[in-house]
Amino acid sequence: MQFTEQFDIVVVGAGHAGCEAAMAAARLGLKTALYTLNVDLIAQMSCNPAVGGIAKGHLVREVDALGGIMGEVTDAVGIQFRLLNTSRGPAVWSPRAQCDKQAYRLKMREVLESHPNLKIKQAEVADLILDSSTIRVGTAAPGRPAEQSSAGFFQTENRELSTENSRRVLGIKLRDGRTVRAQAVIITTGTFLNGLIHCGEQQYPAGRSGEPNAVLLGEALKKLGLRGCRLKTGTPPRLDGRTIDWSRFQVQPGDDDPTPFSFRTKRVAHHDNQVPCYIAFTTEETHRIIRENVHRSPMYSGQIQSIGPRYCPSIEDKIVKFPDKLQHQLFLEPEGLNTHEIYVNGMSTSLPIDVQLAILKSIPGLESADMLRPGYAIEYDSIDPTELERTLETKKIACLFLAGQINGTSGYEEAACQGLMAGINAALKAKREAPLILDRTEAYTAILIDDLISKGTNEPYRMFTSRAEFRLQLRIDNADRRLTPHGRRVGLINDEAWRDYQAKQHRLESMKELLEKAKLTGEMVLKLGSTTNHVMTAAPGRPAEQSSAENIAQPAATHDYSSALGQPLAQLLKRPEMTIEQFAPVLRDLAPDFFQRDKTRVGADALVRPAERSSAVAPSPVLHLSSQTRNELKSVETEIKYAGYLHQQQRSIDRLKKAEQRSIPDWFDYRSVSGLSREMQEKFLKIRPRTLGHASRIPGVTPAAVSLVNVYIEIQARRREQAAAL
Repeated sequence: MQFTEQFDIVVVGAGHAGCEAAMAAARLGLKTALYTLNVDLIAQMSCNPAVGGIAKGHLVREVDALGGIMGEVTDAVGIQFRLLNTSRGPAVWSPRAQCDKQAYRLKMREVLESHPNLKIKQAEVADLILDSSTIRVGTAAPGRPAEQSSAGFFQTENRELSTENSRRVLGIKLRDGRTVRAQAVIITTGTFLNGLIHCGEQQYPAGRSGEPNAVLLGEALKKLGLRGCRLKTGTPPRLDGRTIDWSRFQVQPGDDDPTPFSFRTKRVAHHDNQVPCYIAFTTEETHRIIRENVHRSPMYSGQIQSIGPRYCPSIEDKIVKFPDKLQHQLFLEPEGLNTHEIYVNGMSTSLPIDVQLAILKSIPGLESADMLRPGYAIEYDSIDPTELERTLETKKIACLFLAGQINGTSGYEEAACQGLMAGINAALKAKREAPLILDRTEAYTAILIDDLISKGTNEPYRMFTSRAEFRLQLRIDNADRRLTPHGRRVGLINDEAWRDYQAKQHRLESMKELLEKAKLTGEMVLKLGSTTNHVMTAAPGRPAEQSSAENIAQPAATHDYSSALGQPLAQLLKRPEMTIEQFAPVLRDLAPDFFQRDKTRVGADALVRPAERSSAVAPSPVLHLSSQTRNELKSVETEIKYAGYLHQQQRSIDRLKKAEQRSIPDWFDYRSVSGLSREMQEKFLKIRPRTLGHASRIPGVTPAAVSLVNVYIEIQARRREQAAAL
């Protein structure tokens, strides 16, 4: 077959998954093409113009640690940064940034266009071109194992596919008739596959508001025999900020010294000119309007049959399912620095426009608000993710990868991490190298993929920290330590970034060693007692990484250090009331190189708000910790304070990895396992787990069934050996 063009990797769809996939493949040295319906809407933030949040921020940190680009772009265009959940333990601290919607799109395009291996194309992909000749899936280059887990063990796939599954993608066909050859194709179509928008009784086909959907590709994927389902998501109305009475709302400022998303960012671009968000609440009148009109919502009229996101419900869903709640919180968030458009977070709806207007007028401060765009719901096609391997390659069609909402997830961050992994593994497959398979004990990205391929989903999947078995090991501060070596191994981390990573790890290890070896002396006690007031600390009972709007100079509590004299500083730090910031004056003398990035200010006024200043406060040196230094110190503090829990979790991880190392051969016949019920056989045959650990996580599979499979692996292996000897 003659092809119009030829690339190593073709990515279909330029959303958050597609951008990461295309950039990863290009950076790995492969000639890559990114196809989109509109090059002016690359990385469009279809819903909330924000990145991060609880668990989602963890995913962005992991994308960055592996060599992805979402974190760096966010740091460049973010207009408000906050570190969330800091009143809780460090496992659930998570960064969030409000972004300039237009600037994000432009910056992402600039980054993509800067790479010589990547070409951006505007065209509609109508079909996939397949080769139906018999192939062997997953084989690697001679002498290389086909699959390498990041835990260091290998699994070899040498399964000969049956006739109906022995297909390989050769390229794509465009709507205008052109054909493009590729060694691998990555589909990242978001909500565009047969997308259908609902707004009250009105419905019309679209991929997003004002953009066409992808009908031809949607129908082509159905013909491939991949199991699919129909999902739904939604978005709230947008308002004109000039018509809002801002005095009626509570201000929500950003952090004074923002924590960047990227480990490679020293300081976010809009550090000194962040914009505030505002908090609003629904009223009893709001709830009355919704209850009286809920029958007009497509979700309740029967017009929408698909399942929406459980953890991001529409406003009508909240009122119906939580009738005891007298009010619901809303957030008014700016969409950019050069626009008056305001996003009403928490008010996703598909109610008719007249009802949406009435709801807005029932909220104090929004009585005169002008609605620029109405909210709507959208239904779209997705593929059952149990059709995928851990690499995000489809089981039935070799070299075809899927990433993002097409796999049943919701959110930019969930899409980005899938796109990155799909891009890496498609590139490695094209180069005939071992794929990158992350273990669920080392990354939320791996947990997301493992959950999807093991359990599937019948509703949009959202990441939470509670989905991790060992979340204290999966913190935002150690994402680079967990994943950057993998990014370096595959080729996404350049020399400069690798040197910075190694320097940081050396600093952390040296600081931890110093705290473990240095013992508390009388001189240190005097310094702790006299200078604790002059280190930037958080409000009582709150860690230092909370919103810095609350960071003030607090009088230090009186501590009795006499019993701790002669003890290592690390032992003192384990006390619940102690934080590492209190040790900063002592540590600065013991390790001055660590604090070279920080400044010493003169005068107590550097710490105290104007209203709190008093002539009785004598000027004195103030050590101001930058966000970079502070976060590195907090990382060391976490490793010391939670050492017992971390060691306990590590032992559990080691036990789990033993189960993961017990692979299930591709030739294993579940039907011949005596005592294995038909139900268990069907579950195993549908998912085709690769290891006993994977098998145990399939919903409905019993421990007894896993034990039977474990025993019969040996039995069937002996039978095969005996048959081969005859």
